[in-house]
Amino acid sequence: MPKARTPARATGQGPLSGVRVVELAGIGPGPFAAMLLADLGADVVRVDRPGGPGLGIDPAHDVTNRNKRSVLVDLKAPDGPERVLALAERADVLIEGYRPGVAERLGVGPEPCHARNPALVYGRMTGWGQDGPLAERAGHDIGYIALTGTLGMIGDPGRPPAVPANLLGDYAGGSLYLVVGVLAALHHARATGAGQVVDAAIVDGTAHLSSMIHGMLAAGAWQDRRGANLLDGGCPFYGTYETADGAHMAVGALEPRFYAEFAELLGLPATAPARDDPARWPELRAAVAERFSSRTRDEWTAVFADSDACVAPVLTLREAPHHPHLAARSTFTDHDGLTQPAPAPRFSATPTAVRTGPARPGADTDAVARDWGLPREGETERAPHPNSPVTNPQ
Repeated sequence: MPKARTPARATGQGPLSGVRVVELAGIGPGPFAAMLLADLGADVVRVDRPGGPGLGIDPAHDVTNRNKRSVLVDLKAPDGPERVLALAERADVLIEGYRPGVAERLGVGPEPCHARNPALVYGRMTGWGQDGPLAERAGHDIGYIALTGTLGMIGDPGRPPAVPANLLGDYAGGSLYLVVGVLAALHHARATGAGQVVDAAIVDGTAHLSSMIHGMLAAGAWQDRRGANLLDGGCPFYGTYETADGAHMAVGALEPRFYAEFAELLGLPATAPARDDPARWPELRAAVAERFSSRTRDEWTAVFADSDACVAPVLTLREAPHHPHLAARSTFTDHDGLTQPAPAPRFSATPTAVRTGPARPGADTDAVARDWGLPREGETERAPHPNSPVTNPQ
């Protein structure tokens, strides 16, 4: 006889309020994906390991653990796997970022989780994917994006490719694709009662991000080398320039009417080469660079303010929250004295917020046991299973 579902703990904010997520602690794209789900209102319980992750920062400053709760579980202890399976039995989603086969060896892979909860969405976050010749190898963002061709697109010609922090691989090609996959699988599970495994590989997601460029390449509109194309810095009216004070301005005046306004405000001489002559782009770039070098960043910012020239100052991380536009939109927020990006995107009916600061490892064990109906040490199971494939609400 299937058991009735225990109501999930509603966070009260965000479109995913009432959705339960188990995150097996890791580093990089997994925690960021779980943070995004938490920002959207999901009740995310992070299963931290004793001692913490190898590359972890001070938990008090780890923004990727905001809006979550934490329990401590040693998966190598005799009762470790059962404690995670008890959480998975009550969850809608589980996220793990181990190498292929590790979760299975620990006893918390898809098979035992789905045996306890057939409707569970099991999200797997890796760099290389669950199969393929490199699946078992160690790696990091830079190696993943290198093989996809995307790293080779970034930077100046004649110099090594520029490293885009770990934004392109870990977070764009990894976390965001995992979240898209999890939400799609959750929709399917709610409609059918059947969960599934989501294999989110950074190499797959990063390659997918370059779809438009591959189309341009096939059409002969993109050269397969750095700094020779419209959007990779090769174009003199789509790039960055140094100012008199050593700062920089970003230019994106692609359309002719925007370029005309840009050229006028910049004060380009009438003798400057035409924008539509790629053979003379180096000359045009030199002319643009000379003009930008004549004033400071703030002076040029004032010149281009309130224009459609598509020019913006290049700000630092500490400067960005104070820009008038970002401040007006509250793009950044302060919580407990920690300045951080606010949740995105925005919702008209189910607004999101930073509800709590970074979860401290193990700090929420009792609260999670209470809210999720988990047995405490020395107790037998105290509450019904929440995710029966028959009774889970559709």
